[in-house]
Amino acid sequence: MSFSQKAKNEMARIEIEKSCCKRALLAAFIAINGETLYAGKNKLNLKLTFENPGVARVVFKLIKEVFQIHPEIKVRKNSNFKKSSNYQMVMTHGMGSRRLVDELGLLDQEQGLDLFRRFPREHILEKRCCKRAYLRGAFLSGGSVTAPEKTYHLEFVTDGFDIAVKIQELINSFGLNAKIVPRKRYHIVYLKEGDQIVDLLNIMGAHSALMDLENTRILKEMRNNINRIVNCETANLSKTVNASVKQLEAIDKIRRTMGLQELPEHLQQLAELRIKHEDASFKELGEMMDPPVGKSGVNHRFRKLEKIANSIG
Repeated sequence: MSFSQKAKNEMARIEIEKSCCKRALLAAFIAINGETLYAGKNKLNLKLTFENPGVARVVFKLIKEVFQIHPEIKVRKNSNFKKSSNYQMVMTHGMGSRRLVDELGLLDQEQGLDLFRRFPREHILEKRCCKRAYLRGAFLSGGSVTAPEKTYHLEFVTDGFDIAVKIQELINSFGLNAKIVPRKRYHIVYLKEGDQIVDLLNIMGAHSALMDLENTRILKEMRNNINRIVNCETANLSKTVNASVKQLEAIDKIRRTMGLQELPEHLQQLAELRIKHEDASFKELGEMMDPPVGKSGVNHRFRKLEKIANSIG
């Protein structure tokens, strides 16, 4: 089961107590996933399609509780030899589909004709709790979240720019920064920052998915920190080795031409220590000298040695 499916299953199990929140969740699902079939003037049938049986159960349950409607359920096998099935929920005008759509704020009238809205009227989302329920319904109907082991990406798929903008505004009303991008004939509302995805999962009530994502983020951050430390130490070691080779070449040149005994005592002592301890750091060499000197002192003396070697020609 994918990470996205786990998050949806968790959201589908959330018990909703307030009637206003039940309506908000249904309004989101029907606005995004509903298909209206007009059966005459001011008569419409409604069809919903589900891939997740858990989501189908919660929508069926809420429709029965809020509107006392018993939708017809059809199970269809997917093509291309896929094992999964999809579920179709059908409500006719005679069952009360028009009343349901109207009471969810999804119906307008123009010149006496019913028009289906893709975003509910304002009174459906007046309360903060209803906004949270609406976003949960929108995610259940057209959302997905990528497994955090791969990348951070959460999105809502919509079939119109207007509803995408409304969902973006709703998400951003919680202090987030959702964006919209077109993809074929759809408009995608998305978040790509791990912190913001965590916040939105919390808003929608997916706390277990949130914890899984947070744990993965911590592990990834630890691995990144370890890699940075290893890379830094490798770079420092490479720098030390290259410097040591350059210093040994200068010392060998001095030894073969003028002899180390001709050097001042402090430079001769450092040259002999470098020959004996090729991999030692400046700090370690400084501690071996008599009297001890600091890293800057060792660096200064090596520069003098290299200057003498270069002057030999």
